[in-house]
Amino acid sequence: MLSQLRPLLAVCLYLQLPGGQGWFPGYSNGFHYQDITNGNVYFNGVSLHVESPEHSVSATRGGSVILPCHYHYEPELSTPRKTRVKWSWLPANPISAPASLEAFAKETDVMVAMGNRHRSYGSFRGRVRLRRSAPGDMSLVINELHLNDTGRYRCEVIDGLEDESVTVELELRGVVFPYYSQKGRYHYNFLGAQQACKDQEATLATFEQLYAAWEEGLDWCNAGWLADGTVQYPITVPRDGCGGVDLAPGLRSYGQRHRFLQRYDVFCFAASVKGDVYFLKQPTRLNFTEAVEACASNGSQIAKVGQLYSAWRLMGLDRCDAGWLADGSVRYPITKARPNCGPLEPGVRSFGFPPLHQKFGVYCYR
Repeated sequence: MLSQLRPLLAVCLYLQLPGGQGWFPGYSNGFHYQDITNGNVYFNGVSLHVESPEHSVSATRGGSVILPCHYHYEPELSTPRKTRVKWSWLPANPISAPASLEAFAKETDVMVAMGNRHRSYGSFRGRVRLRRSAPGDMSLVINELHLNDTGRYRCEVIDGLEDESVTVELELRGVVFPYYSQKGRYHYNFLGAQQACKDQEATLATFEQLYAAWEEGLDWCNAGWLADGTVQYPITVPRDGCGGVDLAPGLRSYGQRHRFLQRYDVFCFAASVKGDVYFLKQPTRLNFTEAVEACASNGSQIAKVGQLYSAWRLMGLDRCDAGWLADGSVRYPITKARPNCGPLEPGVRSFGFPPLHQKFGVYCYR
């Protein structure tokens, strides 16, 4: 039977070899096959290596970032070979809820390039290019970073039968904050949670982002949605009603929840903002409608919750004056705790959602 298959196998190898050249002993294009008459195929010669000096990169929203990727051959080639590079992306925050876990784990194309020809896709079109600072440099440059650009990027280099890849995680510098509805506790399904964060110039926090926030001291006893469809909450001081005093500090997890039927709060992630968040000085306090008009008259707009958190955490905004925000909540940011400005630790203090006719200051964004 094997003797009958050998001619067919030889034909298949003929079609696979670059340039349409048939196989024969001594033939070598850097990928060498031998001993086929005994039913064995061996690979010798040049091997392709794809590497990245950094497997995690952080950047600022609205800025640029370089995701490093380099390839080389061992041993080195005397003449260059035609290679194809493909960058793909597994988002940390899918725009819409996936129908299944398999869909959640599906990578999407960012850029494909061969020689001087390249093509970018989707929201990356016109924002990405290859750095090509040296031979073998296939690092991806992303400009005008979006809030949803976070996730895992794969650099795949293809050369004939060789296919090697490396992954790089992209994170945006920012801050995680809990958020709940004006109606009270536990009113968002998964899609509602996504929209709530988006409305506040933020996105659903990932598990990694919430974990990092917990390590930095975030303690919140209400469960909230995360980007992967799980529901969790961070506890630094164990207590009754928050998993109990016998459980160690950490992230309490409800696991995967039904994305449409079950309702919780949400943990949002706000990255840096390009503009300026400031407390608008006024001779008198304002109700909500007056606050919106006052920001507009000052050439700005009333700030969103994510913008205030970002300005507090990343720009050091410190103001012991309560002010309206766009969602109808009243908050103020404290970086240096002091008497008459709330708790002893830094944070964004919240008055919740008071009646809109009450009088406060206002935080604007320009």
